[in-house]
Amino acid sequence: MTGAGRIRSGARALCLALAVLASPAVAVQPDEILDDPALEARARDISQGLRCLVCRNENIDDSNADLARDLRLLVRERLEAGDSDAEVVEYITDRYGEYVLLMPTTGGANWLLWAAGPLLFVGGLGLAALYIRRRGQASEAGEGALSDEERARLERILND
Repeated sequence: MTGAGRIRSGARALCLALAVLASPAVAVQPDEILDDPALEARARDISQGLRCLVCRNENIDDSNADLARDLRLLVRERLEAGDSDAEVVEYITDRYGEYVLLMPTTGGANWLLWAAGPLLFVGGLGLAALYIRRRGQASEAGEGALSDEERARLERILND
């Protein structure tokens, strides 16, 4: 092999290594994958919406944590038992709480959490508008606030 051939094969190997490293990490182990492709697709879809309780902001499909593996296996068990997708999510939520959902529901007390961001933004805009308005009024009132006596006295103080 010539020097140029070795460089090209080395470049190919480097590109392959970078492609493997740049691809998204999926933590699902081969022994977890279901034989039925339709059930496996449903399991992956459900897993994308469930939070890893160890990693916090990572779904269980991408997490390497032991608890995430247990949750993936539990999802697949429930699907094999004949549960619907909604029943699987409800089962997991009943066991681990609503925190396990990456996209929490808007019912109950969660509506306050969903509404807090927009409400605070609107409130901040209102406070900013009020501040700007009062600031404009204060500068207008401040121009003629001194009487003639006070101006004369101020002039004497500044000139001395």
